[in-house]
Amino acid sequence: MMQPATRETSDGFTLLELLVAIAIFAIVGILAMSGYNQLVRQREHAADTMARIRAVQRTVVRLTQDFGQLEPRPIRDATAATVQPALSFNTTGAYVVEFTRSGWTNPAGINRSTLQRVGYRLVDGKLYRDYWTVLDRTLSNMPVQTQLLDKVTTFSLRFMDNNHQWQTSWPVSNGTTGNNKTTIQSRALPLAVEITLTLQDWGDIKRIVEAPG
Repeated sequence: MMQPATRETSDGFTLLELLVAIAIFAIVGILAMSGYNQLVRQREHAADTMARIRAVQRTVVRLTQDFGQLEPRPIRDATAATVQPALSFNTTGAYVVEFTRSGWTNPAGINRSTLQRVGYRLVDGKLYRDYWTVLDRTLSNMPVQTQLLDKVTTFSLRFMDNNHQWQTSWPVSNGTTGNNKTTIQSRALPLAVEITLTLQDWGDIKRIVEAPG
């Protein structure tokens, strides 16, 4: 007895099944790439945030160390014509503040002073710390410049005088001489310094540093 003819079945995929599989694979790939890109952006943002935190911390520590080691040592200016006070605050000059500090480490044993002349300036939203390798410098002595922080809106200081009153300028004049020139206490130092940094992303950061007595 003859058996009825049977239809052979194929083990392959139809075109429609392949198209569906490709579409699913593409969707999964897009979702995976989107998640990866988001993870990369989060890592970059976290890295930028940590770098910013470290920069702010370094700047605050540097300011605290500098003003915590003030020294009553005036200097001659570059032309040797006048004497600059140990601490000079001038919001209209090239440097917002310039002063002499102690504690300049000398691990190599170089023949130099452990006192250091330092100046802070604010240029285009960037706070710079400059220092000179000599105290009584000449026109040929150029400062060593370091950018500490960016996105700085303002950098302001106040100084507590011997009467425990806050002053917005330093040095404070204490009268006039016979020729009507203001007498400057070139060696005078404040009791404390209030530092205010205003940042675009952090707002105000304030520190009060007790000056060495």
